[in-house]
Amino acid sequence: MNIDDKHPLARLLESPTRFLFFTGKGGVGKTSLACASAIGLADSGHRVLLVSTDPASNLDEVLGVELTTIPTGIRDVPGLDALNVDPAVAAAAYREKLVGPYRGKLPEAILRSMEEQLSGACTMEIAAFDEFSKLLGDPLETKDYDHVIFDTAPTGHTLRLLSLPGAWSGFLASSTTGSSCLGPLAGLERQRGIYERALASLSDGSKTTLVLVSRAQKAALLEAERTSNELSAIGVRNQRLILNGIFEAAGSDPVALALERRGAEALSGAREFLERMPLCQVPLRFRNLVGIPALRSLLQSGLEESGADLVAECVGDVPDTGTLTKLVDEIAACGHGVVMTMGKGGVGKTTLAAAIATEIARRGFKVHLSTTDPAAHISAAAGCVTGMEVSRIDPQSETRAYVEQVLLSTADDLDASARALLEEDLRSPCTEEIAVFRAFARTVAGGKDSFVVLDTAPTGHTLLLLDATESYHREIARKASNMPDEVRELLPRLRDPRFTRVIVVTLPEPTPVHEAAALQADLRRAGIEPFAWVINQSLAGSGSLDPLLLKRGQGEAKFIREVVEAHSTRTVLVPWVTEEPTGADRLQQLFQPPGDDL
Repeated sequence: MNIDDKHPLARLLESPTRFLFFTGKGGVGKTSLACASAIGLADSGHRVLLVSTDPASNLDEVLGVELTTIPTGIRDVPGLDALNVDPAVAAAAYREKLVGPYRGKLPEAILRSMEEQLSGACTMEIAAFDEFSKLLGDPLETKDYDHVIFDTAPTGHTLRLLSLPGAWSGFLASSTTGSSCLGPLAGLERQRGIYERALASLSDGSKTTLVLVSRAQKAALLEAERTSNELSAIGVRNQRLILNGIFEAAGSDPVALALERRGAEALSGAREFLERMPLCQVPLRFRNLVGIPALRSLLQSGLEESGADLVAECVGDVPDTGTLTKLVDEIAACGHGVVMTMGKGGVGKTTLAAAIATEIARRGFKVHLSTTDPAAHISAAAGCVTGMEVSRIDPQSETRAYVEQVLLSTADDLDASARALLEEDLRSPCTEEIAVFRAFARTVAGGKDSFVVLDTAPTGHTLLLLDATESYHREIARKASNMPDEVRELLPRLRDPRFTRVIVVTLPEPTPVHEAAALQADLRRAGIEPFAWVINQSLAGSGSLDPLLLKRGQGEAKFIREVVEAHSTRTVLVPWVTEEPTGADRLQQLFQPPGDDL
């Protein structure tokens, strides 16, 4: 198959660099575009390796193949292999690499202590980064491929991942103690050359192209611009922008016209950014891009049926669900506690958290709305409401405060040499993990006498946070000293359904629903039972008769039924709304019953 050179993606694939990174705000279509591009290059005769670095990867579902950490050939696409960088598997291998040489030489108690120290979220992240660095910085790892395409994690995690080569190179250069919270530095030193080559490859425009993916939405474009600027600052300057899901109304349907208008307004507001970026636009499709045929259709014009061929059929059998108003009624009846929104990036966790917080505040309760998502725009989403405090857990400021606290608390007990060693240890990137964790625990503790609504990061990062919670709790159980009460009590509070209500947010689409189901299973294994599911931005509930939107709405019914019948005991359906739901007044649209006055 030859790629249709009139298609917008063709320009990206005409003379691709060896490495292609697809990144952007969660839910913008990174995985679909990365997969379609990989298929297009393979169909053109290239050998391609497609890699997901997302802890919550959905490559398996999109490609229809069960993937592992080993390259797996993709059926029906000769020349294409794919793999997932699995953080848990990478961490287990990393621990064994450090601890294995000492087995049989050190007492079992010491070995168990070493393994315990290497069980946290930071170890998981650096272990996954090791795998990523080898693919990017060691030519032997990818010698059999012409191109390597990375489907990266949602933006906040990606920025941390991409900045680690510089951070760890600096840490290794300045460290003299021979150890860190990740174990012996000798092991890290051996990786230093690979880290440096990885950063060099990222910064070399002849080798690497950074493909920013966005939708015609204000938050997504802001995130793309912020990502572009921050990546430019670390030397990644060969960038392109793809505007995905561009929609044009086929007639006078009010929902369709509103969707088209919202997109145009978002693009107009980002004009300066768009003018400086090489970009292409990809239209909204009638179907979800899952499976090889659907992905191939993305690269060929005219393969999908046109709007004129569709008829205005009924939207199918959508089961009854609750409303957001009734959900808040149940939450507010308790008078205090923690609400956490979780789910795949881009499903609307921030918007739903802001809506719930503002509605609780309108009822006269004191509310603290916060976020653990480094890419969230929580203040813009919520606006101002009397009785509501809005904040963000900022990794940099929390780390500075934590370092100052540690140094101050030990000032009278350490001589100059010991203090120098402590300061060096605190320069480890792992210090940020500890600082953010403590801030998270402190925020959750506020639910004792008021409401705390937490917009959590996209799923993979959230699971790392919960893993850190479990690891810290095990550590506390062994030596409960010098530990704040809020940290000691965090896991029991998260497990208490009377204190914490976890709301799983999804879209009525296959990948978000199935990823949310996997998240729910992980939460249950951690002893946390979700309170409710919210199915957000439903076209089936919008009342639209636009041919394209109607077709997409018809496709939603299957996944709404799946949530109601197989996953959730309490389900809310929130329709797509005509005005961008930002600010306290516009958030009120989300409390309308599906189909009301849209």
